Amino acid sequence: MTEDNFDAVVIGGGPAGATTADDLAQKGWRVLLLDRGGRIKPCGGAIPPRLIKDFEIPDHLLVARARCARMISPSDNRVDIPIENGFVGMVNRDAFDEWLRERARSHGAVRQRGTFERVSRDADGMARVHFQARPSKDDPYETSVRARLIVGADGARSEVARQCVEGAEKTRYVFAYHEIISAPQASSTHDPERCDVYYRGTLSPDFYGWVFPHGDTMSVGTGSADKGFSLRNAVGRLRETAGLQGAATLRREGAPIPLKPLPRWDNGRDVMLCGDAAGVVAPSSGEGIYYAMACGRMTADAAHRFLETGQVAALKAARKQFMKEHGKVFWVLGIMQYFWYSSDRRREKFVKICEDKDVQQLTFESYMNKVLVRKKPMAHVRIFFKDLGHLLGFARTS
Repeated sequence: MTEDNFDAVVIGGGPAGATTADDLAQKGWRVLLLDRGGRIKPCGGAIPPRLIKDFEIPDHLLVARARCARMISPSDNRVDIPIENGFVGMVNRDAFDEWLRERARSHGAVRQRGTFERVSRDADGMARVHFQARPSKDDPYETSVRARLIVGADGARSEVARQCVEGAEKTRYVFAYHEIISAPQASSTHDPERCDVYYRGTLSPDFYGWVFPHGDTMSVGTGSADKGFSLRNAVGRLRETAGLQGAATLRREGAPIPLKPLPRWDNGRDVMLCGDAAGVVAPSSGEGIYYAMACGRMTADAAHRFLETGQVAALKAARKQFMKEHGKVFWVLGIMQYFWYSSDRRREKFVKICEDKDVQQLTFESYMNKVLVRKKPMAHVRIFFKDLGHLLGFARTS
């Protein structure tokens, strides 16, 4: 890399950062995409049809197509929810993220492998991004570039956010851990087109466990905000419960995942946050890929306006747009997680509610299309009274 001046430096090459870099490069800006490489985030890897369509994801990246979700209660009540007239795509994050980064490069972004260190200011006030460049594992060196705008897309514990954005510590995390295992062949317990979700306190005191298909492999994981809870032991129990204890373990991955958008995504000057760094992982479901890429696109739009006009007010547009489109969903999901995941008794009722066809239809319409479904008011009314019955104990749970 010989260029020293960039319109935008995007730090972090996950779905959020790669999308931001790609969109900005396509708009004609000089973009540096800095990614440290060599790390795969623990993730179930589910992407809805809305993402596949909006971001033009090719079929070859889909390693599986889930056509059913199975909800499993503490008492082993199993509720199968078919995904009618469609599917949820499953991707491997190593290949998926790299494809996104290469797409950004193909549209003009400069890729650089390295680790962000700090931001300083040149005499003219422009930001200078310092980082450890790593062209190879054995030959790192410190360097820097000038940037009119910095986008921090460097994960849940963003160093860009910590250094540059006030209030970055005001979020909470679920710590996620999963194991990638070889998928069993011709197994009566394994359906390559079904995602299994376990709601049990032994697998997570405040989240859930998952077994997701990935073609030749599977993702088996769980998460919790309780630092004293052993996620590795819980995954061991989950594998035993799912009949997967004998499957070969290919790799293990863990990371914090934010479950609350930060109150501020910019420094009021020339720094923006995006993706996990901004806190855009959905509570309750833990879904992050779609929201990261949607956030990346909104960040690129706001960055484009800022670079065109120089008006710092443009930096706030990304958060404003994201919360307008998804803030209500995040609020509802946060309430759901706080209430329904708090005890096995409530988890049992939650899975029981999932038997309801109205709940299934509205839930999946909202998930697949990423909008709250308002076109069936009577279905919402029926769900309200059914939920009320469960809350007050009038509805039976067995």
